Amino acid sequence: MPSFRRPALLAAAFTLASCNAPTADPSPQQVTTAQAAITAPGILGHIRALADDSMLGRAPGGIGEDRAIKYISDQFTAIGLVPGNPDGTWFQNVELLGFTGQPTAEFHIGRKTIKLDFPKDYVAASLREAPEIDVDNSALVFVGYGVVAPEYNWDDYKGVDVTGKTIVMLVNDPPVPDPRDSTQLDSTVFRGNAMTYYGRWTYKYEIASTKGAAAAIVVHQTGPAGYPWGVVAHSWSGENMDVKHPDGNKAQVGIQAWITYDRAKELFKAAGKDFDQLERAARERDFHPVPLGATATFHVRNTVRQVHSHNVVGKLTGSDPKLRDEYVIYTAHWDHLGTGAPVNGDSIFNGAIDNASGVAGILELAKAFKALPVAPKRSVLFMAVTAEEKGLLGAKYYVENPLYPLAKTVADLNIDGLNQWGRTSDVVVIGKGNSTLEDLLADAALAHQRTLSADAEPEKGFYYRADHFEFAKKGVPAMFLDNGIHYIGKPDDYSKKKRDEYTEHDYHNVTDEVKPGWDLSGAVDDLGLLFVVGIRAADDATWPVWQPGTEFKAIREKMLAGH
Repeated sequence: MPSFRRPALLAAAFTLASCNAPTADPSPQQVTTAQAAITAPGILGHIRALADDSMLGRAPGGIGEDRAIKYISDQFTAIGLVPGNPDGTWFQNVELLGFTGQPTAEFHIGRKTIKLDFPKDYVAASLREAPEIDVDNSALVFVGYGVVAPEYNWDDYKGVDVTGKTIVMLVNDPPVPDPRDSTQLDSTVFRGNAMTYYGRWTYKYEIASTKGAAAAIVVHQTGPAGYPWGVVAHSWSGENMDVKHPDGNKAQVGIQAWITYDRAKELFKAAGKDFDQLERAARERDFHPVPLGATATFHVRNTVRQVHSHNVVGKLTGSDPKLRDEYVIYTAHWDHLGTGAPVNGDSIFNGAIDNASGVAGILELAKAFKALPVAPKRSVLFMAVTAEEKGLLGAKYYVENPLYPLAKTVADLNIDGLNQWGRTSDVVVIGKGNSTLEDLLADAALAHQRTLSADAEPEKGFYYRADHFEFAKKGVPAMFLDNGIHYIGKPDDYSKKKRDEYTEHDYHNVTDEVKPGWDLSGAVDDLGLLFVVGIRAADDATWPVWQPGTEFKAIREKMLAGH
């Protein structure tokens, strides 16, 4: 391990040590010794416990939750953390709403009516706390990709007030051609083929809400979306959830909808518009919204229920009296999908990798931090959040109701799935290039002759699909690691083969269970890197920052300027 001592501070550190005050950063040997607390048997034991059938798939708001959060808080107690909620408990209450909707929808163009079949042609939901949501004959406006990005001088709403209207948007970011090579995308605008948050459907509904639209429709296209229509239909056909807000969620756009590519083209044709031509026009900065000369009517009958859930928070108090009110956070979601229709007699979605393994990771990291001879200067929070599978809601609730000020939160390090296939010579950084947290990671990796790799599929926007992103949206530097792609002693295609197997057979399936052939040595290595990064973030004089050009840099700078 590299030393984290800074020569300019050695004399001062010696003086402080003689006074029994917080002193120098830990030595390499002390870090190595503490890191040994992270073990494969320890990880496996936690996964077995959390992915046991008795946990009933760890769905929020039920018996499975009660059992899961008790296990986690009991482990925090045994490790020697203190309750992370300032009220003296291990839990942050998270008030959610569950929405099960029955929608109808149709378009009107002159005397022609296009009726839509749910969920074959469209899906629609409302996250407002109301039993009936109606949008009647709302004017349809095509707003391109629905993006307002000042840093790229981009505004798809220019010159048009969409208040009370139904907006139609394309999925993903605008694919802007490289002026030097029309076969490539311009990497200086929306990062080329790497999705930014502007491309996520969640952003599109958020901007629709801000603009006062009555309804927002995203046109599904398999290539840009990264998944087929069946994924949309399955995900939106059951219960949806959101954080409960005092206004009854009235700030949300009334209707959030998707429509298939074929039905969208039918709508545009009936309205006398050329879909392909407008799609091309939307790739240019000078695009202006296009009224379609048609209206949309939606009706959603909502069954709304309150869901009382919890984030579980443990705390290691910092050793420096001046810095202990600053925080580094490790997050992992404890929830999964609960139970469902039996598949080969099994109805429990155990979620062993997704994400019992992530919770196991933060428990092992907490053990390692407690094994240090002196706690880091800043405090460290270990937080198992709820309702990730419902839209990152536990993390969203935390950043909207932080237990500790976000302006004093140095970083979030998130774990969502650990490597179960052995050691790698690299580690993948999802969203590589976003923040200087990667500099700390690169230093730690180099000490073990490991390298950093970028996500092989940046166009799918994985950075925006895990809990750390809620912290990033509020400006807190956040990092999310994935398994490396270069497995030691394995063929070059081993990583892709194993990932494809997991995605096809186990992801969000009842078969995501502990497997006899797992090799968690790679998980131990990756957690060791996260351990070192956390120590550095908790001890270094300089806070990590967002890199120039990221969506979150200005948010962070504005936040810190106010404190």
